Amino acid sequence: MTAGATNGAVAGVPDGWRHARLIPTFGVRSQLEQEKRATSCLLAVMHGVPEFGYALLRELGAPKAPVIETFAEVRFKDAAGKTVIPDGAIVCRRGNKLWTCLVEVKTGTARLKDDQVVSYLDIARAHGFDGVLTISTQITTDSAESPVSIDRRKLRGLNLWHFSWWKVLTEAVVQQRYHGISDPDQEWVLRELIHYLSSEASGAVGFEDMGENWVSVRKAAREGTLRAGDAPVRDVAERWEQFTNYLSLSLAQELGAKVTVLRPRTQTTPARLDELVKSIVGTGELFSSLRIPDAAGPLEIRANLKTRQTSTSVTVDAPREGRAKARFSWLLRQLREASDELRVEAAFPNARSTTVARLGEVREDPTALYYHSDPKREPRAFVVTLTKPMGQKRGRDEGSFVRDTAAQTVGFYRDIVQNLKAWQAPAPKLRVEPDPGSADGTSGPVTPPWQGEPSEPADELASSDAA
Repeated sequence: MTAGATNGAVAGVPDGWRHARLIPTFGVRSQLEQEKRATSCLLAVMHGVPEFGYALLRELGAPKAPVIETFAEVRFKDAAGKTVIPDGAIVCRRGNKLWTCLVEVKTGTARLKDDQVVSYLDIARAHGFDGVLTISTQITTDSAESPVSIDRRKLRGLNLWHFSWWKVLTEAVVQQRYHGISDPDQEWVLRELIHYLSSEASGAVGFEDMGENWVSVRKAAREGTLRAGDAPVRDVAERWEQFTNYLSLSLAQELGAKVTVLRPRTQTTPARLDELVKSIVGTGELFSSLRIPDAAGPLEIRANLKTRQTSTSVTVDAPREGRAKARFSWLLRQLREASDELRVEAAFPNARSTTVARLGEVREDPTALYYHSDPKREPRAFVVTLTKPMGQKRGRDEGSFVRDTAAQTVGFYRDIVQNLKAWQAPAPKLRVEPDPGSADGTSGPVTPPWQGEPSEPADELASSDAA
């Protein structure tokens, strides 16, 4: 090995050499092989790194077992005597509590099959399992939401959970990067799983694209020819729902905190899709909001298929004290480093209309956002928005809707949202009384009631004791 043939990372290592991997990404020749490798790798690491395994399973109700037992390609006989082979099984024991589930996995573009999942539910019921866990590239809002259509009667006494591969990868990244693994060897094993799942070859991709109907729906929205009953419209709505869940998990990887997609608590996924379809047909708009812990407000994303623009925004409550000028100055100070192209909107109490101006205009003339008929009216809230041309391609390449929107969302959070602080009222001050003995008439503090009257001088106390 010559000294000249080195790379920048490790001295003495020739260029082009690849590190040996615990879980290699090369040599996968079929979707079935890809599926088996991904299943075995995940289950093995859940067993070998129990801190990661428990972090993944705790929302399913699994106990924090000292050892997570995992098995691949478990075999059963169904009621007709036919051999059924789920991709895996997980067993958690802690004290007297036993928790078990079967696992069904798909990778790449392969989709979960309703009848196959039903057969595994039947096996789970017959053998006393707590439920069935499915894993695929299909991204859902939470683990209780399944991408397969199942007769609810099949779930009596059983659970059907679902993880996307992107959720699995997110949990691994958060656990390794932010929470830490106590054992260094286990930490290395988890990093190897992260490396594997991050590769396209693993079939554990985050979000494919906006689907084959994206271009036609976008065009029809601009022409005003969409109908609520059109199947392509609902397909785009479903893709958008998956995409925003993908964005929430992507931000969670970067922040080490749980990011959630906001929706009404009682709203079901079909109802949410109906709402999106109605919006696409009516205004051509796709919309979603992400809740980020401790952020000044939710991060809102709107993609308008008619104008072909994507907007990211955040709403911040205005201070509840001070005059109008002071409240606007409070916002401008927080946007000191922001782009002049941002749009700022001010809302006022008991007023339907708002005031809107570019940030650059407000910097030049702070009165640009004052209420038209009453300049002294204090604002109630501010909306800060960044709008950019929409990516046109359906995939994930440069210039695509997915790539551009993801970059805009992360950039908007980095440049704007994370730097905004919600207004907080100052702590109340102790009341002060005028001090009649002061030469200049200044005030002195009130004697706290718990201190009582001033004590007698020390010499008076001494003479009293002598007597």
